Amino acid sequence: MLPDMRCPPSCTRPTFGTEPAGHRDCSRYRGTLDVFNKVIRQEGFARLWRGTNASLALAVPTVGIYLPCYDIFRNFLEEFTSRNAPSLAPYVPLVAGTMARSLACITCYPVELARTRMQAFKEAQNGVKPPGVWKTLAGLVSPVGSTNNLQSLQSYRILWTGLGAQIARDVPFSAICWSTLEPIRRRISGLASDETSAVNVLGTNFCAGFVAGSLAAAATCPLDVAKTRRQIEKDPTRAYKMTTKQTLIEIWRDGGMKGLFTGVGPRVARAGPSVGIVVSFYEVVKFALHRRRNPSGDNPLIDKR
Repeated sequence: MLPDMRCPPSCTRPTFGTEPAGHRDCSRYRGTLDVFNKVIRQEGFARLWRGTNASLALAVPTVGIYLPCYDIFRNFLEEFTSRNAPSLAPYVPLVAGTMARSLACITCYPVELARTRMQAFKEAQNGVKPPGVWKTLAGLVSPVGSTNNLQSLQSYRILWTGLGAQIARDVPFSAICWSTLEPIRRRISGLASDETSAVNVLGTNFCAGFVAGSLAAAATCPLDVAKTRRQIEKDPTRAYKMTTKQTLIEIWRDGGMKGLFTGVGPRVARAGPSVGIVVSFYEVVKFALHRRRNPSGDNPLIDKR
């Protein structure tokens, strides 16, 4: 997210305009360390955690919908394919991940939009506190408000601005991630000892999640850049008309291949550990609950097929 931010308040360059003549700090960020340096120097160390409350508000419902739904869809599809189409069994993680992620994205997208807007917030003057989640969302709806009830209801669709780009990024991400994670998890668990423990579950799922998340993040980086650019568009009319394809073309025209992969390093560095941590702790909780309900039973959570 940080590499997509732009200039400090003293900069007069528009968000996605051309470089102005004058202020040296108005140049685009040149890398991760340059982002850290400029944000800390211009806005303070605490600004590195801008949008954390929105991230936490987003993480809980997203994970709460995403992972349990993935398990439900995967188990259903595995049972269905084993009976009707065994040759399609390898594609079950791809389809289940796609369905679960789409559901989670649509449900939690307004909070994701608020988080991105909060992270891209630029102070008009020193000491101005960035708005919170609800204030950010209210500020999005207000400019397009209407006294007509139907029009007012339709205006709330701005809360899902960029949803297409989000789904276009997250659905391939989940498809790649789960298609990679499941075979890696089975391979690692097959090398582990027969005695299953919380440590084995944690290590197996973290390693598989780390590798799968890193590969998926690198492959979908251009879509993440397009999603971010659409989310921080301030003109409601332009935001309505922007499409993922148009945004990708605009990014390619402005920065070429390098522009499409802006921030790929930080994205991979974040996604790999994030996927590993989320999946491993989710599986450990499942393992602990299973052991509590069935202390002497076999553990079904690590598939060694």
